[in-house]
Amino acid sequence: MKNKELNLSIFSKHLKFLDYNSMSEAVKEMGFDGIDLTVRPNGHVSPERVQDDLPRVTEAMKSFNLEPNMICSNVKDGKNPVDAKVLEVASELGYKFYRPDLLTYSDKEGVLEVVEKAKLYLGELEKLDEKYGISASYINLPGRFYGSAIWDLYSGLKGLSPKYIGSQYDIVHACIEGGTNWDVGFELIKPYINTLVIKDFIWVKKNGQWAFEYTPLGEGMVDFKRYFTLLKKNNLNVPISIHTEHDLGGAENGKKPTIENKEVFRRIKKDVEFTRRLWEEVNQ
Repeated sequence: MKNKELNLSIFSKHLKFLDYNSMSEAVKEMGFDGIDLTVRPNGHVSPERVQDDLPRVTEAMKSFNLEPNMICSNVKDGKNPVDAKVLEVASELGYKFYRPDLLTYSDKEGVLEVVEKAKLYLGELEKLDEKYGISASYINLPGRFYGSAIWDLYSGLKGLSPKYIGSQYDIVHACIEGGTNWDVGFELIKPYINTLVIKDFIWVKKNGQWAFEYTPLGEGMVDFKRYFTLLKKNNLNVPISIHTEHDLGGAENGKKPTIENKEVFRRIKKDVEFTRRLWEEVNQ
């Protein structure tokens, strides 16, 4: 991946308080190339209104030279007409990747039972994606989610076409679950990585319990220099979604911020500048 090909989008959850035009204008001014758009309940686009609202927000994005590229959805069933319509409309508008709904581990099913069920789930998504000409990008969310361990997601993706289904590799989630050996999982899943999520974190003790807390990029525990070196070494030319989950006055959680909009934008732009600067500095 050449430096000029670094493609950054912002996760639109953090700009839920803005309308389509205001969001697109702010995203462009902050230095992004696109928007990782929430097309899900309580998102920027409701799945039931995808035919009307996704073209509207896409037009607003294009008016500020932002490319339609990624959406975050709750798509999980091709037989569901709403799910199918989300993929159909998104593909027609030029979106290339979507994040599907997640599977979870529970006490009612064994680990390997969930893994086997996931293989069927991902296989059905692959067929759906081939039909509509779009690619699923399954995220490794931390906790009792299928995919958080990476090996389980690889097991489900193995044998499927990376053209239609792959991994939305989140480096923070990989570090939280994998500690210092996250790069082992990275090596395993890298043939299937089709989008990336970046954010940063630290461990903190709250009420006697250890928990992770998100930070601005470069202020936490992720070794971005090492990570970017690996990305360049493996020529991973994929879109990147920046998730600014750190303090934005509430906007990080999809709420109306308690701080001025310009301060929200300043904090987000700081992450963009960090990413682009370090990318330029890192040699393969």
